[in-house]
Amino acid sequence: MDLGIKGKKALVCGASAGLGYACAEALAAEGVHLVIVARTEGPLLQAADRLRGIAGSGPVDTVAADVTTPEGRARIFAAHPDFDIVVTNAGGPPPGDFRRWDQATWHQAIDANMLAPIELIKATVDGMMARGWGRIVNITSSAVKSPVDGLGLSIGARSGLTGFVAGLARSTVGRGVTINNLLPGTFDTARLAGNFAAQAQREGRSVDEVKAARLAKHPAHRFGAPGELGHTCAYLCSAHAGYINGQNLLLDGGSFPGVF
Repeated sequence: MDLGIKGKKALVCGASAGLGYACAEALAAEGVHLVIVARTEGPLLQAADRLRGIAGSGPVDTVAADVTTPEGRARIFAAHPDFDIVVTNAGGPPPGDFRRWDQATWHQAIDANMLAPIELIKATVDGMMARGWGRIVNITSSAVKSPVDGLGLSIGARSGLTGFVAGLARSTVGRGVTINNLLPGTFDTARLAGNFAAQAQREGRSVDEVKAARLAKHPAHRFGAPGELGHTCAYLCSAHAGYINGQNLLLDGGSFPGVF
């Protein structure tokens, strides 16, 4: 299927690896002009080289910046002021006991996982509406829909973003701009491997034991492939998805036990 977005310009955050890279990869295959962002320049440049090698890819530009800071966002928009597509993505805060989180810890989580995406939207949505077309996709977490004890920082900040998007999306779609959220469950990424390693160390078990225990409880008996989320993101960014708006799309292999 031709997604109808060849030549559109897309900002993809956290794109040097993991789910952000998977989104950039799927968009590259559609001939989108990519601007990929990550904090560390070396891996970012390597990711750009891989994306340029994809058949049918458009231009790929890089900006090494931390999107969770005003300085980082200013660097992006100084180089590229306008976008047709924006994919926001930032790593979640660490798990822990809420009794040990002070205000500074909460502020850091909210800055990264709520306010930074909102600032990126604020900087781009009016231009999209003026041009009559735009797609914004926020990568959040399945924990927003199915909370997990210990992930309060992530859940709190990302739930705030979810509520904000629910209100804003109704005011943009009439001018051709959709805003949606992707809620990934457990995907086979380096971050998940790191989480397993930390859990194994805490519990005195091997990484294989921890991984096997998680898989045994998973309905699909596997973790998601990053490309599965990447292609879903690309579809939400497509010309065919203009009637999908203000939604929270859960990608968790059926782990969520509810009906709605």
